[in-house]
Amino acid sequence: MLRLTQYLQQIVSPMPGHPARRPSGPVVIWNLVRRCNLTCKHCYSISADKDFPGELSTDEVFAVMDDLKAFGVPVLILSGGEPLLRPDIFRIGLRAKALGFYVGLSSNGTLIEPANVNRIAEVGFDYVGVSLDGIGATHDRFRQLDGAFDRALEGIRLCRDAGLKVGVRYTMTEDNAADLPALLQLVADEGIDKFYFSHLNYAGRGNKHRDTDARHARTRWAMDLLIEACLLHLRAGCPKEFVTGNNDADGVYLLQWAARHHPEAVPVLASRLADWGGNASGVNVANIDNLGNVHPDTMWWKVTLGNVRERPFSSIWQDRSHPLMDGLKTRPRPVTGRCGACRHLAICNGNTRVRAWELTGDFWAADPACYLTDAEIGVEAGSHALPVLTAWQPVRRVHTEDRA
Repeated sequence: MLRLTQYLQQIVSPMPGHPARRPSGPVVIWNLVRRCNLTCKHCYSISADKDFPGELSTDEVFAVMDDLKAFGVPVLILSGGEPLLRPDIFRIGLRAKALGFYVGLSSNGTLIEPANVNRIAEVGFDYVGVSLDGIGATHDRFRQLDGAFDRALEGIRLCRDAGLKVGVRYTMTEDNAADLPALLQLVADEGIDKFYFSHLNYAGRGNKHRDTDARHARTRWAMDLLIEACLLHLRAGCPKEFVTGNNDADGVYLLQWAARHHPEAVPVLASRLADWGGNASGVNVANIDNLGNVHPDTMWWKVTLGNVRERPFSSIWQDRSHPLMDGLKTRPRPVTGRCGACRHLAICNGNTRVRAWELTGDFWAADPACYLTDAEIGVEAGSHALPVLTAWQPVRRVHTEDRA
């Protein structure tokens, strides 16, 4: 995840550099429940409006929390499905806050209502993120529910008015890219604190729809738009938090944007981006699903490292016996092709491994969503081409475990 605002702030108001602080443990995104009232096109958990058997009980959740706290996990993102469909969500939130975690709530927004927004505020969630896929009908089409946009926007407004930090999450594809400018304007007009721009990752329903992934030129256009919007708020003295995720080439693109527009900032920016270090799956980002299975991040549900009912998370997370985890924790990662030859590997860290694996069956192949040119990454044109595969061609996958 690239925190765009903090790097652009360095360009607008340069400050002396500080050594990067290493997190005490991974951020844990916890899919507490798989049930959801929507059936979104790019849902990585393939949720549905039904109960899924075998989910962790309240007591089991609390026991896992104790282990996470002792292990040094600083942040819990409570997600789903739709976490507000879990009857004990407020008990869980209160317990997480009492233990001292930074606690986020990841919602589709449609179930945030006047009847429950005060309870959400009373828990003291540090952040509420609501997904929007576009404006009006675009969002409704992606969420496959008429009126979903209006209900989600009302949920955002209720959280904002209750004093909660609230943000919009947006995943761009070719089918909704045209709505990005209007979403950025919405964030400005509605006084929304944060905008999280996610590139499409090939997991769950997102994998089935990878043929609609944003083309590279469109991705570059979107990044330019985000940088401009972020700078506009910074220069106006009312900064908003702009973040991108699921494509760590964004850090390199930002550095090259700075070289064109603010060359004086490049040395410090390059150092800070190297300290950031790119993709953190399997190291500083972790996932626990609704059944207690642990994954390297939320997009790796096809690879299970262990289950918190059988072993503590702290033990599972330090175990490098799985070849994927061993590689993710290796620096530099054992990536090949364009990624392995890239002169910016220290910044990007090989980008998102799920896309490469879904397309080729190889954890360490080049990420097909890297939108940088061969010249920009310092490789000879055509010397590290991706294998030619259609969007739907089956591939042989290695070192995987079927998910229950």
